[in-house]
Amino acid sequence: MAELRTDRLTLRRWLASDLEPWAAMNADPEVREHLGDLLTREQSAASLTRFQAEFEQRGYGWLAVEVEATGEFIGFAGLDRVEDGMPFAGVEIGWRLARPAWGRGYATEAALSVLSYGFDTLDLHEVLAVTTATNLRSQAVMRRIGMTRDPADDFDDPQVPEGPLRPNVLYRISAERH
Repeated sequence: MAELRTDRLTLRRWLASDLEPWAAMNADPEVREHLGDLLTREQSAASLTRFQAEFEQRGYGWLAVEVEATGEFIGFAGLDRVEDGMPFAGVEIGWRLARPAWGRGYATEAALSVLSYGFDTLDLHEVLAVTTATNLRSQAVMRRIGMTRDPADDFDDPQVPEGPLRPNVLYRISAERH
């Protein structure tokens, strides 16, 4: 998984030059609205290092997303193992974009590319997606890429304190439905 390309995007391994725009995203209250506390530059750097290490171990993970025409870093998308302690297991798809990139279809475009890679190359049987119950924008992307939700699978994230970020929804898509 060196990189994935769509009509408008390149999904690639992280570069040192990604740190500043990544840190800016993680310091943006609107970007972090459904994720919890803002991150410092140091926390952002640590997450970038962790993403790279996990990618080396598994051969897949979170990829930086840039606009093909300009080379501008706009966020990330990719696949990750569901964290231990969750009420389900599997491989999760995710994305996060800088606010100026919202509303342009980039999340859907990147997610469709990641799903194809997961099913066609990694031979996954199912891909999951999780977000807070209040994150309607991400849920809309999940539906656009063909994922479905069974309200019986909704859960309170055991890693999040009581509050509006604790109730979560779970979406799924199988290889057969892709």
